[in-house]
Amino acid sequence: MRLTKFGHACVRLDTPDGALVIDPGTYSPDVDLDGVADVLVTHEHADHLDVERIVPAVRAGMRLHTNGAVGTWLADEHGLEAHVVEPGDTFTVAGLEVLTVGGQHADIYDGLPGCANIGFVLGGVYHPGDALHVPDVEVQTLLVPVGASWLKTGEAIAFVRAVAPARAHPIHEAQLNELGNAGVDRWMELKAATDYRRLAPGESIEL
Repeated sequence: MRLTKFGHACVRLDTPDGALVIDPGTYSPDVDLDGVADVLVTHEHADHLDVERIVPAVRAGMRLHTNGAVGTWLADEHGLEAHVVEPGDTFTVAGLEVLTVGGQHADIYDGLPGCANIGFVLGGVYHPGDALHVPDVEVQTLLVPVGASWLKTGEAIAFVRAVAPARAHPIHEAQLNELGNAGVDRWMELKAATDYRRLAPGESIEL
């Protein structure tokens, strides 16, 4: 299986049975959708769901898997039918069994933004979206958010240590400049207790 990191929170997984993308948002204009049959969306925010790009793709036949709030909104506003999943559900895409976990977006302040957020565990890879939910399953590759209004570096480190993956790669870093990313990387390398490595935009690794 090949994992490719695109901008911000978007990744692509290619398997012998197909290809999928997770969270192709407006901060990920570089994402390659060629040959992608399935798109997984953790929550409603534009940096995870680029409506102008994904709606036409779904109308053309791409399958969309997301939470109930996003599914209802897309049906009401765009007439789209999505595969709605909730925490604890399983389904199969590109030959991989997907487990949905979590449920809620991390708080920023006063309970906001207060929206649904589901994470996806598939093929040993965990994409948590905008939350730090620790799943009750083994994770080999963690995609760890490192820059967000709802996050501090110490929380990201604690999240990695709690999940205890074999390796971790940063996502959700569009709010950080080069100095910020370098600082996060230094702390992760020192304290996350895993094989941590930043992937450049468009870079792929074999898992």
